[in-house]
Amino acid sequence: MAGQRWALLRPWLGAVSRLILGGVWIAAGVSKLDDLAASARAVSAYRLLPHDVATFLGGVLPFLEIALGVLLIVGLATRLCGAVSAVLLVAYIVGIASAWARGLRIDCGCFGGGGDLSAEADPGYAGEILRDVGLLVLAGFLMALPRTRYSVDSAILPAESTSGERYVANGGSEVE
Repeated sequence: MAGQRWALLRPWLGAVSRLILGGVWIAAGVSKLDDLAASARAVSAYRLLPHDVATFLGGVLPFLEIALGVLLIVGLATRLCGAVSAVLLVAYIVGIASAWARGLRIDCGCFGGGGDLSAEADPGYAGEILRDVGLLVLAGFLMALPRTRYSVDSAILPAESTSGERYVANGGSEVE
């Protein structure tokens, strides 16, 4: 009985995960588009990469975030988008934890802005890391279980039964 409930609930949880993660990526990317120089300064503020590399990443990340968000919202290449999201989120978590451990006082730049903060401003590192860990859980869910409701993937990939069988194009089935 519990297995049947999970089989019914799993695609809906996946759809919610896709929409939340996709929405966050789009919001993060769009918030940086109007000032790519600020995005570059935000990446440079972590003091982990050479200036030219940080500047390049700062200019590219908003577009990557928006592309990931759109792909996740429509449900195309969900497993791949989950994996890329996981890599980015781990990099963000490591960067924030590194800044915190080194005593830097910076705005993460996650949703625009970024750079050094004044001495009295709270960087809020713990909250940012917790948020990113939560998003990492969603990305992991999508990597493990990419089939979700209302996705392009589900429309173009072979159907999956609730018993764990996957129907293949030649009319047979294979058990996963």
